[in-house]
This record gives sequence, C-alpha cells and structure tokens, in this order.
Amino acid sequence: MVKTGGLGDVSAALPAALAQLGCDVALLMPAYADMKIDGSLEGILALPSNGRWPAAQLLRMAATAGRPPLWLLSCPALYGTADTPYANPGDPDGRDQALRFGFLAHVAALIGSPETPIGWQADIVHANDWPCALVPLYLHQRRQAGQGRTARSVMTIHNLAFQGVFPMAAADLLDVHPAHRGIEGVEFWGQLSMLKAGLQHADAITTVSPTYAAEIQQPELGFGLDGVLRQRAGRLHGFLNGIDTAIWSPAIDPLIAAPYSADNLAAKALNKAALRERCGLRTSAGPLLGMVGRLTTQKGVDLVLAGASRLLARGAQLAVLGRGDTHLEDALTKLAAAHPGQVHVTLGFDESLAHLIEAGADCFLMPSRFEPCGLNQMYSQVYGTPPLVTRTGGLADTVQDADARLTTGTGFVMPGLAQRDFDATADRVLAAWQKPEQWAALQKRCMAQDYAWEHAAKPYVALYGQLLSEAVATAL
Repeated sequence: MVKTGGLGDVSAALPAALAQLGCDVALLMPAYADMKIDGSLEGILALPSNGRWPAAQLLRMAATAGRPPLWLLSCPALYGTADTPYANPGDPDGRDQALRFGFLAHVAALIGSPETPIGWQADIVHANDWPCALVPLYLHQRRQAGQGRTARSVMTIHNLAFQGVFPMAAADLLDVHPAHRGIEGVEFWGQLSMLKAGLQHADAITTVSPTYAAEIQQPELGFGLDGVLRQRAGRLHGFLNGIDTAIWSPAIDPLIAAPYSADNLAAKALNKAALRERCGLRTSAGPLLGMVGRLTTQKGVDLVLAGASRLLARGAQLAVLGRGDTHLEDALTKLAAAHPGQVHVTLGFDESLAHLIEAGADCFLMPSRFEPCGLNQMYSQVYGTPPLVTRTGGLADTVQDADARLTTGTGFVMPGLAQRDFDATADRVLAAWQKPEQWAALQKRCMAQDYAWEHAAKPYVALYGQLLSEAVATAL
C-alpha cells in the first residue's frame, strides 16, 4: 500500500471499520509504481479513453483479513512514473499532477453513477482531502446533466492547509464545466482549487475533530476558505478520528521489544531500554522524550529545539523520527551531534522505530500550532506515554490536562503557543516525572482511553444514512 502520514492510516482503517458495521464498502486508489499490495488479483476491467481522459485499467484485488475489496486504477502514463503520490519535480506547471488526481476523481464519480464499470454502484462516494476533491463536483455535474441516479458525496478535510491549487487553465483539462469556474465554484484567487470544488459541491463535509471543525470557520485557520465553510456550516461535521487497535496496541504489537498493558506496566521499561540501545542513548535517570512526525513549524519542532538545552541540562533525553523542513532537520542533526548519548535523530520514516518510540518514550512531544486531529497523541496515550500538546484541533478533543497533583488528566496541555508556554509545560513534565507513583497512575489513565475505530466509525454510518434518506426524499 501507499501511506503518507495520518491520512494513510485513516484511509486504511475507516473502510475496514465501516465494513464491520455492515456497510458494503470498496476502496479506489491509483496503482503507483512499485507499490506493495496484500492479496491477490481477482480481475481486470478495461477503461477505454473517453474525451480528455486516458485509457486505463481497474484492477480488483481480493478482500483480505477483514479489509474491503480494493480497486486499483492502473494508468502507467499517470501513476507509473511518480516518485511519490504528490511531488513531481518534472511537472513544473502542475499539469500532470492535476490530471493524475482529476482522473482518480473522474473514475470515482463514474463508480457512483449508473454507468459504473465495475458492476457495483456506490450510494455514497467518500472523498478524502484535495486529491479526491473533484469527486463532489463531478457527481454534481452528472446530476445537473440528468445522467440518472448518482451517488451522494462526502468530503473529508484532513488538513485544510493543503488545497490542490492549479492554474485555471487546468479547468479544460479537468472537464470542469464553465458554469463552475467562478467564485461559486472552483475559482480561488484566480486559480483552480480542487479542495474548494469539493467544499462547494459536497452533500456533506466532515473534518477530523469537533474542535477543528470550529477552528477552520475562522480566518486564523481557514486558509482563505473559512467563508465557504461558514456558508456551508449546516453541512459541516466534526468527527474525531480513531486508531487501528489491531496495529497500535502495546499488548500485541510485534514491532516493539516487549508487550505490556496497564496491568503490566513494568514491561514498558524493556521497551525504553531497547529504544535507548537502538538510538545509542545512555542510561539516565531522566525522562526519555519522543517525537515522531513531520519536522515543521506546524508541529512545533522549533519550540522543541529552542527548549532543548533546558531539558537536556536537567537530564532529559530526546529521540526524534521524521522528515520535514531542511533547516529544522539540520538543526536537529546538529543538536544530536552536540549531545551524543542524549539526543538521537533519524531523518526518514521507519515504522518499527515509530512504534518503539511510542512504547519506549516516557513522554511524547506534540506541541503543534494547529492539528486537525492527530493520531500520535492517541497512540501515545494507548501506549502509556503521556503526551505534551497544545490546545488545538484534535489535541484539545483527546488530551485532558493533568492537574498539579496528577490525580486527573491524560497528558500535559500548553496554555498557549509561545516558547514560554512550551518551556513551562515541559517543566511540569519534569516535575511530574519525579513522582513515580503518580506518574504510573497517569499512565494507566492514558491506557484506559478507547479510540478504536469501531466507535469512531459510527457517526459516519449515521451520516451516510441521513444522506441516503435525503436522496430518497428528493426523488419522490
């Protein structure tokens, strides 16, 4: 499969949870070059070229291990040469990028139409983020053209900062009807925004936490689309993400050094020892702080860097995994070189190390300036690793601030976004670490949290039912 951050986790876990709740679900994604696929090929359907859309194939992969069937859109000219799902240095004007995701949306809308090529028509097409955001527009255009009963659309925003903006000249390439090229359609400061198209035309809009749903309707975090979202507030819902507990559970995790649970917290220390050994960190009486994710100012990496000297001087250690902005990567690398045995940095993504940091760290650092939902703070709590977070988005919805006596709460919440707020909250962590009995109780409260997708998926099922009822009422 192809995974890029939390969206990859959600795109795999939510459909499986929906299937377990009785939904008839199928997944559609591009067949990227060299991608690894679980399961066997069950069939191949040809998609002939159609106007501006190229010829392609739909590959049906068998459902495996409780996962829904997967359809891969094979078009080597579009997907067979891309180094990653997004970036393409050889495409300076974005033409190939626009066509790549426009074609994916076109095929998804086709599967939600009476002329579906796979013998199964979707009642709901659920599009995630800007790469799929033309789906609601295409379904709307089909409906306006009287092309029979088409699926209802759900548009989920995972991060509003990424919007799929291209030159307006791409509108012809992407089969956007002239009537939808203005301010009430795809136009965004003279350019074409795929995400805006989805927000304007979706039958329902969801985002990944209740707090983020409110935040993106304000200019500070609306990224120029807050007006559209306020206009469509009646169709906007904030549903908190879940986590895949078949993958993220310390009791059964094959990627950590030793399994453990709230009833066997002592075994967590074995993972801390394994993390230190893997990262070349010496034994220390101070807490081991972990950080996994994109190394950007959005994630507050600059706050961690600026506060590191105070933390390290007091005996704390730091293990970091991720990729991101070059200047932050360089600064972290220099920090590790200046503090051997106390700071480790791996630039890249390593699934096993990500799991080991969650299991072996004492506290997880996630001081994000904005965070639509976030998954690592949920993983951290389930792994008994209290997180340090800001009060924003999904962090505000999932982490309860510990009180001064450590009798309540599941983590440490910064009162603001300034450096002094991070430093003061980190001081609280170091002080709390000196109280082992209270810290253990904090860990157990963390591990009692239930973020399983079997619960998180239920609001989606209810929303789908509501949309289908509306469709029936409209048809009568």
